[in-house]
Amino acid sequence: MNRQAPTLEDVAREAGVSRATVSRVVNGVRNVDPGIQDLVRSAIERTGYTPNRAARTLVTRRTGTVALIVSGAGDAFAGRVFADPFFGRVVNGVVGYLRARTMQPVLLFAESEAARKQVVDYVSQGSADGALVVSVQPDDPLPDMLLSVRVPTVLFARPARTTPASCVDLDHYAGGRLAGEHLLARGCRRVAAIGAPPDLRAGRERLAGFRGALTSAGHDRPPVAEGAFTLDSGATAMATLLRDHPAVDGVFAANDLMAQGACQVLRERGRRIPEDVAVVGFDDSSIAVTCRPPLTTVRQPVEDMAAAMARMLGEQVQGTRTEPRTLVFEPELVVRESA
Repeated sequence: MNRQAPTLEDVAREAGVSRATVSRVVNGVRNVDPGIQDLVRSAIERTGYTPNRAARTLVTRRTGTVALIVSGAGDAFAGRVFADPFFGRVVNGVVGYLRARTMQPVLLFAESEAARKQVVDYVSQGSADGALVVSVQPDDPLPDMLLSVRVPTVLFARPARTTPASCVDLDHYAGGRLAGEHLLARGCRRVAAIGAPPDLRAGRERLAGFRGALTSAGHDRPPVAEGAFTLDSGATAMATLLRDHPAVDGVFAANDLMAQGACQVLRERGRRIPEDVAVVGFDDSSIAVTCRPPLTTVRQPVEDMAAAMARMLGEQVQGTRTEPRTLVFEPELVVRESA
């Protein structure tokens, strides 16, 4: 005989409260004492009760689903996303936050004008309660498109243009400065940088912070080779720096992938790391640990930032905090063997 699925009444008896109270907790009604909410949630866990999502949606007009949108450009965009550990860290942070609240993310890609329109239609028609947007385009129209149809939206990183959307970000300038100060403290005197495309604000600010550290210490403006946040571009940039500045003894790369590419080229050219050339990356991704040698890097707390982004979206959806705001996180230098 099949055991009948637990009901609201079963949870109410287990928690010692009324069925109506259980229903309010399940449906996210805010005027329930926190202690009562904890009792009900514990009773839900013990009984194994699973809310009927369709019925709850009818009551609350919420789906319990959040759209996690990665916006970029190009036919191979999705493949590039999955190859970059940064995006995996964003997903981990979002999923970790939502799972504890019985919510689910839906991963969407917006790599073209047609795809952006499809994404906006999907979210605005009630398939998700709101949107978390991670964009790699400097002038991405997607945030404004979502806001124009009144979709609750939170961004990872401040957009290039003024947009009335909440976002999380990092003090990239401070991170670049940490890298520069560390290389100088090690005794490096002929330092260089592998930068990001100049139209990306995060890359510009990281490089500006690095230059600021050198200027404050009385050093000349360092040579820079431009990369594209990829391993291959980091390798190419390092080869260029060695060709044009063979005496370089310290390198800052604007992300860990490019730092890994730089390390590969340095090893191929017989340069010891860090004895001959010290290398500092940025992000503290999984690559920083698997790189040889392990990377000294500037940590960007991506998982914490992504969780905060999801929390801010939840506040918008629930109506507890709707005004646009920016939450800026501080970087941290993580010292390993490369510098």
